Amino acid sequence: MEQILIRNLPEGTKAALRARAAGNDRSAEAEAREILTQALRPDEPSLVDWLFMDEAAAIVFEPVRLGLTAREVEL
Repeated sequence: MEQILIRNLPEGTKAALRARAAGNDRSAEAEAREILTQALRPDEPSLVDWLFMDEAAAIVFEPVRLGLTAREVEL
């Protein structure tokens, strides 16, 4: 695991982090980890990105990630 030390935070930042963490039922460390992970996650493509994407681009849809499940079709 990697570690990071952040110095010289503006006044009140640590208290705000603790309050946010308490609201999410996490430790301040876990909350900071979540904030950094979310902030650095690559942006999901928008509809405009999909429309202007190269035709040869491989598009993979992930039903599980979308919360969908496959169904059997009766014919």
